[in-house]
Amino acid sequence: MRPAPWFSLVGLAFRAGKIVSGEEAVMSAVRGEKAKLVLVAEDASERTKGTWENKCDYYGVPLRIVADRYQLGGAMGKAHRVVAAVNDHGFSKKLIALLDQ
Repeated sequence: MRPAPWFSLVGLAFRAGKIVSGEEAVMSAVRGEKAKLVLVAEDASERTKGTWENKCDYYGVPLRIVADRYQLGGAMGKAHRVVAAVNDHGFSKKLIALLDQ
């Protein structure tokens, strides 16, 4: 089975140093207005998703829900990740286009 197109782009952005992951790092990127896109795993708790939706809405950062924590982490070469932030306008624009298809 072939991975979703966003999967490869997240990996490329991570290797380029344009993605941070983990609650603290993402929160810092959002509050510091560096985050251009926040990715949240679909299998995150409703509370976690709600928290990120509220933060992103308040700071004007686009948010997209992706498959699950294992695919999100796997795209970055990690075991699993619940939340990640893209800190590059070009990567975020392309990811939004791919995820909104």
